Amino acid sequence: MKFADPYITDDGSQRAHVDLHELKTLWLNTGTLCNLACENCYIESTPSNDRLSYLTLEEALPYLNEIQQNGLGTQEIGITGGEPFMNPEILAIMQACLSRGFKLLVLTNAMRPMMRPRIQAGLLDLLKTYGKAMTIRVSVDHFKQTLHEEERGPDSWAPMIKGLRWLSRNKFQIDIAGRTRWGEGEDELRKGFAVLFQQQKICVDALDATQLTLFPEMNDHTHVPEITTDCWNILGVAANDMMCATSRMVVKHKDQEQPSVMACTLLAYDEQFNLGTTLKQAAKSVHLNHPHCAKFCVLGGGSCSG
Repeated sequence: MKFADPYITDDGSQRAHVDLHELKTLWLNTGTLCNLACENCYIESTPSNDRLSYLTLEEALPYLNEIQQNGLGTQEIGITGGEPFMNPEILAIMQACLSRGFKLLVLTNAMRPMMRPRIQAGLLDLLKTYGKAMTIRVSVDHFKQTLHEEERGPDSWAPMIKGLRWLSRNKFQIDIAGRTRWGEGEDELRKGFAVLFQQQKICVDALDATQLTLFPEMNDHTHVPEITTDCWNILGVAANDMMCATSRMVVKHKDQEQPSVMACTLLAYDEQFNLGTTLKQAAKSVHLNHPHCAKFCVLGGGSCSG
C-alpha cells in the first residue's frame, strides 16, 4: 500500500527524506476557521472547521523567543490560516513578529475580515512603523472572476478586489497567490493576471515569480508516485530545495493544551508530521510519506514561503 510506511515505499525502495537545512521561515497557523469554504482548500478551512484553534499571542511568543535565544537565524515569519484576520489577536501577533525584526508574510483572502475598521486601522499603523518588512499575500485563484468563484464560491470576487485595491492604494507590499488547477501554461496565466492588475490598478508585477506565485494543484483522488532516494537524481531536484528543509509550522490542535510544530504548512492534521512542541524538537528529518510531498513540493516545485 502506497504511503503506508514512513521509511519504505510500496515497491520496497528507500523513501526519500529531507533534513532541516536551516529554519528560514517559521509559519504560525492562526486557526482553521475561515469566512469561505473553498472547493479545494489546501488545509480544509471553512466557517465551521475549528480543528486548529485560534493561536494566541501568549502561545506564539515562546517560538519567537526560541528563535532569538538559540540564534536560529530565522528571517521570516509567515502567518496563515484559515483566514488569519478572523483571529482576535492577529494584530498583536503581527506586531510581536515585526517588533523583533522579522520579515512578515501574511496570507489572506482580503475580504470582509481584513476590511473591518479595527483591522484596517491596525494594518495602517503597522505599515507606518514597519513598511516593507510586512508583505500581504492575497489569494486570487484565477484572473477570471468565473474561475476564481468556481474555487471560492459565488460573490467572492468583488469583496476580494475591493480589499486588494485598498491594499494597493495604501501602498502595502503585496504578493498574489494564484493556482494552476485549470491547466493553462505559466505564460498565459501571468499575462492574464497582468491585464487584471492593470485594469484594477493593483501594484503587482505579474511577471515577477515572487509577487505572483502560481501554486501546483493537489487532489487526493489523483495518482501520485512515491518519492524514493533515487528520485533526487532522476528528477534533478534537491532535498534542500523542499519546503520542509527550511520551514516549520506552529499549530494549536483543538483540545490540546499547547501548540505543536508540524513539518509542513500543508499537513496540519497528520500526526506523523507532528515533530514536537518546540523548534528544537522539530529539527528532525522529515520522511516524504504523503501525496502532498510528491505532488506539491517534489514534482510541483511549490513552496509557501516568499
